[in-house]
Amino acid sequence: MGQVWRARDEELHREVAVKQVVPPNWLAENERDELRARTLREARTSARLNHPNVVRVYDVVRVEGDPWLVMEYVPSRSLQEIVETDGPLPPGRAAEIGLAVLAALRAAHDAGVLHRDVKPANVLLARDGRVLLTDFGLAVFQGGDGAMTRPGLVLGSPQYVAPERAAEGVSSVEADMWSLGATLHAAVEGRSPYARSTAMATLAALATRPPDPAPHAGPLTPVL
Repeated sequence: MGQVWRARDEELHREVAVKQVVPPNWLAENERDELRARTLREARTSARLNHPNVVRVYDVVRVEGDPWLVMEYVPSRSLQEIVETDGPLPPGRAAEIGLAVLAALRAAHDAGVLHRDVKPANVLLARDGRVLLTDFGLAVFQGGDGAMTRPGLVLGSPQYVAPERAAEGVSSVEADMWSLGATLHAAVEGRSPYARSTAMATLAALATRPPDPAPHAGPLTPVL
């Protein structure tokens, strides 16, 4: 759905990340409009959250009708990259990351924002030691201008979507917290608690099975 470019702000002389939204050619025009609107909502959502664990959005620039997001550039690796490259994390380190993401989610929830896509790929571990939650592209405002997806369509990564969201499309604070739990499970075990070979198998497991055990969670076990 897009690309992120490393760029230079010529006015303020700082490096930034620029998110270019590229609607796929196979999308209908109304779906392309929905994607553009979702991008603007991501910018507005992030702009409401002034928090050290949330990637900041500085500006939105329109180019030929498409919005580009100008964001804080964070030299980092995602939690997903780290687990895939270096292997699972010890419980203590996973807990530190979890507390930072929890702080970001609490700030979002206090502002009436549901993230709806908490997963290892959206957790950045910066070179300067910060942990940041990014990509509010699926976020909605509680009771506000949010429900842009069609009935029956649940966006997000199946392995990290709470069962009630998969079954009924229900977004909630609790569903975000469930996704945080699944993310921490992946951090210590190397895979989500519902990782299966296909999206359909994952959704079937979500509907009918308990989560996979976490034998390496140690003191994180009751938290998970």
